[in-house]
Amino acid sequence: MPNFLAQGAVESQVETDLISMILQMGPIAMGVLIVLVVFSVLSWAIILEKWRVISRARRQNRSFLRVFRQSTKFSEVLDYSKRLPYSPLVGLFQAGYNELRYQLGRAQVSQMESAVHNPDGASVKGRVKIRNLEGINRSLQRASSVEVNKLERSLNFLATTAGATPFIGLFGTVWGVFNAFRNIGAEGSTSLATVAPGIAEALIATAAGLFAAIPALIGYNFLLNKIKVISSEMDDFSLEFISVTERSFIDSVPIGSGGTSAS
Repeated sequence: MPNFLAQGAVESQVETDLISMILQMGPIAMGVLIVLVVFSVLSWAIILEKWRVISRARRQNRSFLRVFRQSTKFSEVLDYSKRLPYSPLVGLFQAGYNELRYQLGRAQVSQMESAVHNPDGASVKGRVKIRNLEGINRSLQRASSVEVNKLERSLNFLATTAGATPFIGLFGTVWGVFNAFRNIGAEGSTSLATVAPGIAEALIATAAGLFAAIPALIGYNFLLNKIKVISSEMDDFSLEFISVTERSFIDSVPIGSGGTSAS
């Protein structure tokens, strides 16, 4: 028990000494520390917020794909997608759906819904056709770029933090060492009491720079990898949407002749 009490007393003394050293820092060293703390706080806020958004996006993507593949009407998928505001796949679907409606025109929209609603070979009078499959593909690509840009928003700040804060901390380190040598010159002594304030400033600045940079770097790489996974899911969905559209609305394929679903 005495050992634990002694250890607790030592840790408390260290914390008190650290706070005391921070409060005794000069204005420039204090400014460097404040800048690094601001970078660190903002980085952690971005990491936590992006992790929340990406987690929701992945969950809602799974829900959307389940409904898309089970549904027999695009209109049903469109209605359900309104419940999934965080799913990037919803943005792709809406872009492809709007382009499909535009190409078919008002006269064929109701017929399009009937065609999609008959995946089991039921006969539908006439056929609906699209004019340009490439136009739908371009709409999906544009929507994919928009969704990826949304997910990547603010990640540049993490990259900046990871790259810049070590150098900001290094500036504080150099300034602290400079103060240590200046104190030696002023006091004419190399005692610990003379050099301790400058060395303390240098070490605190170094530690603060690393404390800001390392989490930002790890968070940036981690989140970027998750976004790449979602981007891959969007590419796969674009191909799936194009395939469904090609089976259902290309002129050479009679409506109701196969067992396909427009999901």
